[in-house]
Amino acid sequence: MAERYSSFRSGSLPWLLQRVTAAFLIVVLAFHFFQLHFISHASEVTFGGTTARMSEWGYFATMVLFLVTATFHGVNGVYAALLNQGLTGTAKRAVQVVLGVAGLALAAQGTYVALVMSGVM
Repeated sequence: MAERYSSFRSGSLPWLLQRVTAAFLIVVLAFHFFQLHFISHASEVTFGGTTARMSEWGYFATMVLFLVTATFHGVNGVYAALLNQGLTGTAKRAVQVVLGVAGLALAAQGTYVALVMSGVM
């Protein structure tokens, strides 16, 4: 029987954060689908409607948290998968830097768009 292998020690901070962000994403993704696919159908989603939703602080905060959490969860998951494939040494450090910069850039750009959509900027 094959052994279970994980790049993160069970109970470590990256391991815990991957699970916590997954649970949060399930809840917020359900809210997102309910809001934008059952309350408002795709054909009814407009720029004005998005601006109106984003101007409500609760919706804005939820969507920014959704963005940051999804970014972390995705970047951390890709990194873990690469470690599971045996990534080590200089390549491991290069991947850390590239994924870190890409994650920060994605979160920054998404936050900027959210601020613009909310009317703050």
